[in-house]
Amino acid sequence: MSDTLSGSEKRALKSRAQLLDAVVRIGQAGVTEAVVASLSEALKQHDLVKVRFTGFKEERRTLAPQLAEATHSLLVQQVGNVAVYYRTHEDSAALKS
Repeated sequence: MSDTLSGSEKRALKSRAQLLDAVVRIGQAGVTEAVVASLSEALKQHDLVKVRFTGFKEERRTLAPQLAEATHSLLVQQVGNVAVYYRTHEDSAALKS
C-alpha cells in the first residue's frame, strides 16, 4: 500500500466517508487488541471505516495514528471525535500471507 494518498483520492474517500456510520467505537477500555482486531476485520470487509472515540477523547490525536499503524491502514481524516481509516482489499490479502 502506498503510504500516502493523492489529493483527489483523499477527497473521494472523505466524500464516501460522509455517508458512513461509525462501525468501531473506542470506549473506556481504550485501544485494546480486541479494538484493533475489530477494526482490522471491518477494514477487510469494507475498506473504508469510520471510528468514533467515545472515551479517551483527549488522547485521540495520538491514538488515531497508532491505530492506523496497528491495522496497516491509512488515516484518511480525523474530525472531532471521529477518524476514518482506509485499507485496500489487496493489502488485507497480503497481510494474511
